[in-house]
Amino acid sequence: MAMILAERKVSGWIQDRHGPNRVGPWGILQPIADGVKFLLKEDLIPDHVDKPIYLLAPAIILVPALVTCGVVPFGSSITISGYEIPLQIADINIGVLYILAITSLGVYGVVLGAWASNNKYSLLGGLRSSAQMISYELTLGLSLIGVLMLSSSLSLREIAIQQGSYPWTWNFLIHFPAFLAFTTAAFAETNRLPFDLAEAEQELVGGYHTEYSSMKFAMYFMAEYLHMIVGSAVAVTLFLGGWHFFGLETVGGPFWSGVISFGIFFAKTAFFLFVFIWVRWTLPRFRYDQLMNLGWKFLLPIAITTIVVTATVWAFTQSKLLVGILNVVAAFIVVAIVATTLVMTREPEPVDDRDILSFTDESSS
Repeated sequence: MAMILAERKVSGWIQDRHGPNRVGPWGILQPIADGVKFLLKEDLIPDHVDKPIYLLAPAIILVPALVTCGVVPFGSSITISGYEIPLQIADINIGVLYILAITSLGVYGVVLGAWASNNKYSLLGGLRSSAQMISYELTLGLSLIGVLMLSSSLSLREIAIQQGSYPWTWNFLIHFPAFLAFTTAAFAETNRLPFDLAEAEQELVGGYHTEYSSMKFAMYFMAEYLHMIVGSAVAVTLFLGGWHFFGLETVGGPFWSGVISFGIFFAKTAFFLFVFIWVRWTLPRFRYDQLMNLGWKFLLPIAITTIVVTATVWAFTQSKLLVGILNVVAAFIVVAIVATTLVMTREPEPVDDRDILSFTDESSS
C-alpha cells in the first residue's frame, strides 16, 4: 500500500503535476481506494483460457515473492525482558542460495499466465519475459560471487555483520561493478521500466496479464512491488552494509539500538525503492535486441570479470582496497573491448536511393 502511494506521489513530483490528493488528507487513502476498486471489479474469465492454470498463475508469482522475505535481516536484534529477538524470520546458512532459488520461480507465474490466457499478445509478453528473466538471472547470481568469496559465508546476517559500521567497509565499494550489474539485473527481474518488455502497453496491450482482471490482476501488481521490495532489501544487505550506518545502530540500550537499526535498514531500502520509481520516469524502454545485448554482452562479462579479478587479487594480496580498484579498472576494459567489437562488426545500414534522390531534389530547388 505504501509503495502504491509512493509510486503515484513520486511520479507526480517528477512530472511536475499533482499526485493523488482527493481520497483522504493529501491523498494518503488512495491505496485503500485502489484496493476496494480491485475487489469490486467484475472478475471476468474468458471462455478460451486454460482455466486451472489461468487461476493458478497469479498465486505462483505472488507466493515466491512473499516467502523470499523470510531470510532477509531487517535489523540487528531487540532485547525485551531479557529475551533477545533477532530482526529476521529465519537465519539459514544458505540464505543467498535460498533467495536465488525462490526468486527464479517467479518466471513460471508469468509464463504460465501468458500461455493459459490463449492470447497472442499475452504469449508474446510471456516469451519475452522468460528470455529476459533467465538471461538476467545469470548476471544476478554471478554478481554475488565476489561478495561471497570475501565474506566466506552464504548467511545474509553474517554478510551484513562483516560490513561493519562505516561506508568504506561496505561491499558496494569493493565490488562496485558487481553492484551496478546486480542492480540492473534486479530491475530486469522485476519487469520495471526500462525493462518492461513483458507488458509493453504500446506493443502488447499489457502483455502477459492482458486477460486478467479484478484481484487476479492485483496479485500480479502486488508481486511486482514485492519483488521490488525484496530486491532492494537484498541489495542493502549484501552491498550497502545492512543496518549499519556510522555506528548509529549501537546508540541506546538493547531495545532502542534494535529499533534504530531497523530504521536505518528501512531508510536504505526506501532509497532503493525511490530509485526504482525515479528510473521508471527517466529512461525510455529498451528495444528487445538492446535488452538482450545489455544482458549477454555487457553485464554478464562484467560479472564474470569481477569473479576472476576478486579471486586472483585476494589470493595474492588479501587487500580489499586493491580488489575494489582493479575491479573497476577491469570492468572499464571489458566494456571498452565489447563496445569496440560491436562497433567494428556492425553492418552498415542499407541506403535507400529514393532518400538520396529526394535530398538532391530538395537541395537543387
